[in-house]
Amino acid sequence: MTTEQDWAEDRRRFATPDEQGAGPLALEFVALASALLEATTVAEVLERVIRAAKAVVPGADLVSVTVRDPGDGFRTPVETDVLASRLDELQYRLDEGPCVAATRRLGMGLVHEPDLAVAEQFPRFGPAAAELGVRSVLAVGLFPNGDAPRMGALNLYSRRLGGIGAAERDVALVLAAHASTALAATQACAAAELEAAQLRRALQSRDVIGQAKGILMERRGISAEEAFDVLRRTSQSLNVKLAQVAETLALRRAEL
Repeated sequence: MTTEQDWAEDRRRFATPDEQGAGPLALEFVALASALLEATTVAEVLERVIRAAKAVVPGADLVSVTVRDPGDGFRTPVETDVLASRLDELQYRLDEGPCVAATRRLGMGLVHEPDLAVAEQFPRFGPAAAELGVRSVLAVGLFPNGDAPRMGALNLYSRRLGGIGAAERDVALVLAAHASTALAATQACAAAELEAAQLRRALQSRDVIGQAKGILMERRGISAEEAFDVLRRTSQSLNVKLAQVAETLALRRAEL
């Protein structure tokens, strides 16, 4: 079992400044912020967060991220070890455990269990996790101090009894805040890109429909409204999207 003296030594090691006056913990967070700025996808953001968590939290043997799906389910997109995914999935199945509770808990969204083998708050998950060799855990909701239900949770597991202690909570909160901010920004960018792509497709569809209408108007001597009605009825009859009908007509105009 890890003693207070062990943890004091770990904290001293991570706080000892280098020749420029910056401690390893501070340097790790600077590096994380820089890495998150460069990340362009949600997966990259989360991968960098879990690697940083394992580097700066001495007791964290396994790290994972829980993400809430639109249907209110959960999934684990990234983890440092397959056992972390097994632990997460067990909680999803039981609807009980720290990573699930962290997404629902009000306030800071912190869920800490120093001894899973006798965890009264998780009577089914706790003993099952202990049987898998994990004894303590800390989960933080994303965003910390945000409204529940949150978008997910950052989960830190230790194989040691008391391996994740109260001293690690502040570090975990900072990590979770980094992850939340970067994740929200990345998702916003992805949503903007999707909206732009949808707009481009809409404009392309409008252009090709206009071309098809022009062809029908020229070949049949009909009005724009009548040409559009021909396209619409053909689309319904063939059970094919109107834009696809228009594109086919435009591509095969020489055959008409």
